[in-house]
Amino acid sequence: MSSTPAASVLFVCVHNAGRSQMAAGFLTHLAGDRVEVRSAGSIPAEQVNPAAVEAMKEAGIDISEQRPKILTTEAVQASDYVITMGCGDACPIFPGKKYLDWALEDPAGKGVESVRPIRDEIRTRIEALIAEIDTKPEV
Repeated sequence: MSSTPAASVLFVCVHNAGRSQMAAGFLTHLAGDRVEVRSAGSIPAEQVNPAAVEAMKEAGIDISEQRPKILTTEAVQASDYVITMGCGDACPIFPGKKYLDWALEDPAGKGVESVRPIRDEIRTRIEALIAEIDTKPEV
């Protein structure tokens, strides 16, 4: 088996503090080094949403050391999949990338009880994404 990742995935939301951080945490945890994972935001927050950190901790995944990052053109160009979550028109578009828009509720300002269903929906979508990546023919 080659050490090159099967795909590179970029998760984008406005603040890179909740949805995209949870998605990156799940993909890293579930796919390991088979997939290169990035996340970014068009207007990054100061810190990752504490309710998202707590909800992920309950799922056995620690995202407490992550920091919101600014979305760059280079990150988009380096990714095979670009998954937006309420990013709007701030996401640059490049030919040859697979773009998915996941309509997910924004966890900003919500308590952990309200973030759990969002977390669980993200996990379901990540599992489907991994299945798609794993069945994609090698080029």
